Amino acid sequence: MLAVFIPTFFFVSVTPGMCMTLAMTLGMSIGVRRSLHMMWGELIGVGLVSLASVVGVAAIMLNYPGLFNVLKYVGGAYLFYLGVQMWLSKGKMAIPDDLSAKGNTSAMTLAMQGFVTAIANPKGWAFMVSLLPPFINPQMELVPQLSLLIGIILLTEFGCLLLYASGGRTLRHFLQKSGNVKMMNRIAGSLMMGVGVWLAMG
Repeated sequence: MLAVFIPTFFFVSVTPGMCMTLAMTLGMSIGVRRSLHMMWGELIGVGLVSLASVVGVAAIMLNYPGLFNVLKYVGGAYLFYLGVQMWLSKGKMAIPDDLSAKGNTSAMTLAMQGFVTAIANPKGWAFMVSLLPPFINPQMELVPQLSLLIGIILLTEFGCLLLYASGGRTLRHFLQKSGNVKMMNRIAGSLMMGVGVWLAMG
């Protein structure tokens, strides 16, 4: 069963989506190392979504779509605002003209950004609800099975986040050689705004 679950989840995880686009954007703007703060927040969110999908909380969320929509819109608006700031080369996440300077975005802010993106992603909920239950054997204890599956999900997700963030870092270095910091900020900001719109409209 794991021989089917692992490649299936890897394929879905590595496909471009909100969380992966966010990882690439942050890898481009603040580097892979600082993007790790966003990643652990995102992984907590993914873990909670996975757990909730199995125990049935997802059904409760479907019964109260208003609450879920508020979360989506607030999270999307926040990411869009960050993207606008980056596009204008302003704000804590924008790359400074002095590329040797370090950003001062707090670790908690980055973690919350990842967490909100993960839990407010309706496609993530739909995927977990449809994928996880078939791999749960009702004849066996739930906790060991769920622990193993969520562990695989988090490891796979983390690997894909690193892959996308590293791609953003590579693009950063490429643009850095040309000295075009404004273009770098606009690319990263546009991606961030796109993630915000995707989150709110998804």
